[in-house]
Amino acid sequence: MKHNYHKITLLALLLVVASTACKKSFLEVIPKGKLVAQTSSDYSLLLSNLDLLNMGAANVQVAMGDEVAAVEPYFTTGLSASLKTQRSFRWESVIYEANEDAGETLVPLRNIYLYNKVINEVPNATDGTAQFKLQIESEARAGRAWAYFMLINYYGKPYNAATAATDPGFPIVEVADVTTTKFDRASVKDVYDFIIKDLVTAIPNLTPQVVNRTRMSKAAAEAILGKVYLFMGRYNDALTMLNAAFTDMANQGTPVKLYDYNVEFATGGVFLPINATSGPASILLPNNAESLYSKQFANGFTSSYNDIVITPQTAALFGASDQRLKFYANSTYSTKLPFPVAGVLRKQKGSQTLFGMQVPDLYLLRAECRCRTNDLTGAKADVEALRVKRMPAADATVPAAIANQQVALLRFILDERIREFAVEGYRWFDMRRLSVDPLFSSTTYTHTLYSATGTTTTFQLKPERLTLRLPQKIIDQNPNIENNP
Repeated sequence: MKHNYHKITLLALLLVVASTACKKSFLEVIPKGKLVAQTSSDYSLLLSNLDLLNMGAANVQVAMGDEVAAVEPYFTTGLSASLKTQRSFRWESVIYEANEDAGETLVPLRNIYLYNKVINEVPNATDGTAQFKLQIESEARAGRAWAYFMLINYYGKPYNAATAATDPGFPIVEVADVTTTKFDRASVKDVYDFIIKDLVTAIPNLTPQVVNRTRMSKAAAEAILGKVYLFMGRYNDALTMLNAAFTDMANQGTPVKLYDYNVEFATGGVFLPINATSGPASILLPNNAESLYSKQFANGFTSSYNDIVITPQTAALFGASDQRLKFYANSTYSTKLPFPVAGVLRKQKGSQTLFGMQVPDLYLLRAECRCRTNDLTGAKADVEALRVKRMPAADATVPAAIANQQVALLRFILDERIREFAVEGYRWFDMRRLSVDPLFSSTTYTHTLYSATGTTTTFQLKPERLTLRLPQKIIDQNPNIENNP
């Protein structure tokens, strides 16, 4: 199934692609919407662009996870209230106004343009060794793979081997030409195959060292490929790549590791001081040892917003000694008013959420792969390796009754993902992939909106809403395009 697709958001934005990271003399002329680069160093500078780090408002996934609830009056009349938040929380078909660009297409498409430019042009750069050019091209290929992984998980159905070849996905664009107006919507399978090809091609030529957390390394690309395979249900392949990523993360000059919250919340720890209003201290991204490959998006729900909180059921997943509870408050931001329902908690962990590839995610992804391939000992070791860094060692052990049962351990690992990443968008993508897993496909998802008096309104997720509809602005400018249901 193919449909014409017009990159309406791209043309207006691409001319600022290099504005934040490149020296002024680098872009002497911008003819017909094209950036001009000449040397290998020029193309390398393009990949140090802040636009490749900041995903802006590509954050719809936060309010769509089932670990969160909403609270009035903040949900509809609070200072942070927005139609986007309200609609996504209610899992409505229309999230954006007709004249709005979607944050979920805006930045990925802009980045794909830049990656395509580097891939196609750096081999002909005027200087640099062939190997250096290949390294830069490989960084761009792996970055393009990540951008497409995000797009297909917004706008394509969850990967199902039985239907992926016919499920509508997203256009595959391999040229940096803003004058092109016709694109075909590839299948979900085609997009995943394209992602895998880019990563497999890139990995052998990437630098083994993590020099900069915003730049692609071999370990980061291996980790991404492992995550892609897991989302496809290819757990043995995923485990191979995740193991490779862990091997390549070892002995890095730039620290890549888990923080021990037992230490970092003690005297002299990185999370101190804990501010009475904003919570624990934030770690500057360049210094964040838990980030292997950094992407970030704006997320006021983890800083100063009061409308989206974790549910009482989510809060109950945490043990009393879990240090991660220090990132939550039981009252509103600034005014410190109690919420109208007991048990909900507001997260406070900075205004930017790190995405990309984070070390805690790798431990839990590998734990899941090991569990699914019946290596329960290895799965237990991985999840406990994370937990012992989040709570006292005596409380970090997986209960024996769970550790020896494959399905019970798998559920424990998935719950650990909620404990680690609540209100950070990870749960939405897990919900998508679990919807085609026979073990979890019958799960129903609901959201609860608590009124100012404590009464509730419940919303239930319909299966078709596991895939976002394309924004109306795209449909209006392309009347022949077939939208998602």
